Amino acid sequence: MLTAPVGYRQRHRIPDLGVGVGFRPKHAEHVLEQGAGTVEWFEIVTENYLVDGGRTVRNLERLRAAHRVVPHGVSMSIGGPEPFDEEYLGALRRLLDRVAPPWFSDHLCWTGAAGLDLHDLLPLPHTPAVVRHVVERVKRVQDAVGRPFALENVSSYLTYKSSEMPEWEFLAEIAERADCGILFDVNNVCVSARNHGFDANAYVDAIPPDRVVQVHLAGHTDKGTHLLDTHSAHVADPVWDLYVRAIRRMGAVSTLIEWDEDIPEWSVLEEEASRARRLRARALEEAA
Repeated sequence: MLTAPVGYRQRHRIPDLGVGVGFRPKHAEHVLEQGAGTVEWFEIVTENYLVDGGRTVRNLERLRAAHRVVPHGVSMSIGGPEPFDEEYLGALRRLLDRVAPPWFSDHLCWTGAAGLDLHDLLPLPHTPAVVRHVVERVKRVQDAVGRPFALENVSSYLTYKSSEMPEWEFLAEIAERADCGILFDVNNVCVSARNHGFDANAYVDAIPPDRVVQVHLAGHTDKGTHLLDTHSAHVADPVWDLYVRAIRRMGAVSTLIEWDEDIPEWSVLEEEASRARRLRARALEEAA
């Protein structure tokens, strides 16, 4: 008798953490002194916690004592041409050992070359050669760190003439061949779909559901000719609609609200997380 293959989330015992928010300095005192209210977990920016000692690390220790914490990186440059910085990988592993997250993540992008850091999350050409390149590097990171690793789809404002496949196929193939997870950013899909004219629903429907270990939600800015991924506002209605569609397919996946510019008071952020929780519950009921 044939049995169905065990999916990625099940194999790695990836939990559903519920709905969380990014841990930012503006809210640190409130969260650490008064509690997080209905917020269920936190994501931290990896690079802010790679050194030992200091107030930032002490705050992380206090946060970790009360809540699940997942590191999310912005500088790994998984698609870049440069060899990995071994000191960075070592510091990353020490952070993960300290926090003990169920997974960690970074972006499917490149951030620089020839020693120059461009301080941006730049898209990659969607070609078989780049798939092979990224797969090898993901395996290197997973071997070095020893924990489940998820790649996030980035927002983009340009495409490459050399690309041979749509972005969703590129992301899914890398995840399957590298045997890693996906951090599915719904806002980034919405932004890139508008900027490049593809169908956002087709993107959602093409992603292997069990590879998705986390979902990001955020606000963007409409510049008229394009959408800009600013993380500076409430989640837009088209993103909420896309999120409901994603949850219907992917099931109970940990969801996180990102708000990094024009950061509101804690009560506003908490209500945004509550809205995500309500919509997620409705989507799960509809999919049952």
